[in-house]
Amino acid sequence: MSLLAVISAAVLLAACLPATTPTPGPEPTGPAPTVDVTGSVDPDGTDTPEEFAKDMRASQVVAERYWGQRLGGSFQPVSQVVPYQQEGEVACAGQPLPLNNAVYCPAGDFIAYDVNWAFDAFQQIGDAFVFYLLGHEYAHGIQDRLGIRKQFTIEQELQADCMSGAFIGDMVRQKALSMQDNDAKELSDGLAAVGDDPDQPWFAPGSHGSPAQRFQSFANGYNNSLQACGL
Repeated sequence: MSLLAVISAAVLLAACLPATTPTPGPEPTGPAPTVDVTGSVDPDGTDTPEEFAKDMRASQVVAERYWGQRLGGSFQPVSQVVPYQQEGEVACAGQPLPLNNAVYCPAGDFIAYDVNWAFDAFQQIGDAFVFYLLGHEYAHGIQDRLGIRKQFTIEQELQADCMSGAFIGDMVRQKALSMQDNDAKELSDGLAAVGDDPDQPWFAPGSHGSPAQRFQSFANGYNNSLQACGL
């Protein structure tokens, strides 16, 4: 994996479990949209839509392998990973999903993400972002399967960061993923940049954690596996 730049503070992982469990709704249908490339592509050819789609699929496959190992025969993969291009194109339990977002929807058991936003971040940061993004959302799917419901959103989110760190760290140790020399620092910089603003109350719905909290949670999982996440 290679992280090319620090993620901007505007690229916030707003994906999280709802504060209340939504009523079941239909899963998204229809063909997945293609990436609408409006920006430039690096001349080395590594930041193409094809490479992004390949890395997104690879992260899903590795996550399924990882959680299959951890949960054994009871494991059921998340049903779909759905890209979308327009606000409201995909809904979770009747609630339209906004742009610049990624979310695990427990009502339909799917992960959905704004494909152009994610591809933009992939171009700016690198493919490590894809594995973190998918790992974080997949962690929410695992929380749902295990019946984990924290009192506050921030607790749910920091555990998902920890679980994403465990996923990446354990698979690096298994040699299913590889890290380049500068990836550790760049991952930490990216995690720091997606933290909440300093004035965000920790108990507010939608809080994800300060940069330091998010970095520490991810690092705990990366270094110490799922035990550090309370699993």
